Amino acid sequence: MDFAFDARTEELRARLLAFMDEHVYPAEQVAHEQRARLSSPWENPPVVEELKEEARRQGLWNLFLPDAEYGAGLTNLQYAPLAEITGRSPQLAPTATNCAAPDTGNMEVLAQFGDERQKKQWLEPLLAGEIRSAFAMTEPDVASSDATNITTHIRREGDEYVITGRKWYISGAMHPDCTIFIVMGKTDPDGPDIRRQQSMVLVPRDTPGVTVKRAMQVFGYEDHYHGGHAEVVFDEARVPVSNLIGEEGGGFAIAQARLGPGRIHHCMRLIGMAERAIELMCRRAVSREAFGKALAQQGVVQNWIADARVTVEQLRLLVLKTAWMMDTVGNRGAHTEIQAIKIATPRTVVGILDRAIQLHGAGGVSQDFPLAELYAGARTLMLADGPDEVHQRSLARREIKKYL
Repeated sequence: MDFAFDARTEELRARLLAFMDEHVYPAEQVAHEQRARLSSPWENPPVVEELKEEARRQGLWNLFLPDAEYGAGLTNLQYAPLAEITGRSPQLAPTATNCAAPDTGNMEVLAQFGDERQKKQWLEPLLAGEIRSAFAMTEPDVASSDATNITTHIRREGDEYVITGRKWYISGAMHPDCTIFIVMGKTDPDGPDIRRQQSMVLVPRDTPGVTVKRAMQVFGYEDHYHGGHAEVVFDEARVPVSNLIGEEGGGFAIAQARLGPGRIHHCMRLIGMAERAIELMCRRAVSREAFGKALAQQGVVQNWIADARVTVEQLRLLVLKTAWMMDTVGNRGAHTEIQAIKIATPRTVVGILDRAIQLHGAGGVSQDFPLAELYAGARTLMLADGPDEVHQRSLARREIKKYL
């Protein structure tokens, strides 16, 4: 078994690591200071735009998209170590390289299911980083862990679809450059097949009847760099029938196609977050002394660091195996592995970050270190793209089925 990365991956890793050291990490404090002076909290600090220009100049752009016509043409296995690197600075690096959710998933949907007009109007400016987008699926009034529960209604009237419903935690919707929503709702709410009731439509943000009501916080954070998370109301919002993505009744299948890559991308970046936490733990441990000796000499601290290294190495191998399977047998063939990493990675990284916070004492929960914000992001991923329990249920049923 060969665990080495291929030549193209190694070359991109070297360039991306240098980009992080030379540009991204130094920009973290600059961005924090610039944001405090902005007139709107949702604007990008100027240094973010500088990072984007530099990433484009270096060819570190749209690395996530396997379609060579639109993106870098990398396989999941090639992209995995690159996404891990960007995960070390999740607020800046994914945005700087145009590899940030939810735009990544939306670009994948448009590339795979959009027609030529939709690609020209929305995909091309997204690929260029000229606009941002949002994916409107989750609803506050139903258990959205079961996507068939959604109640947003999309009814056809002549040459238009009329959308009515309420969504929340719609990532990216607060960003001033967010100009398009991909909205999932029911075009056939009484249809006999509950997985064919849903459709997806493109809804421009400035459509009459679309109201972004408020920003939703996550553990008190607003996730400014990714455009925040919003509650959005659709009140008889009308769009042309040509804004349908794919076919009527295809929304559920499109959502599953979108979420597969999204889940593994999150897990790739989570490993980078864990690596950043381990680095911070080690630096803290060798620089602080308590009860007459360095923290690095305290047995409990050594155990935390050792356990973190072991679990990260385990997770990385599982994520790489999953990426390889997605490349060789497709998302459906890798369904068990995708669910396994979605279950294992966030909870494990949350544990590592928790120990890192503990090691930093009061500093760990402060704004002076990235740990608290990293923790909030990792903990949220135990809910995002399907809560752990849903994946556990599905995976267990698949395992049990072998013995029936």
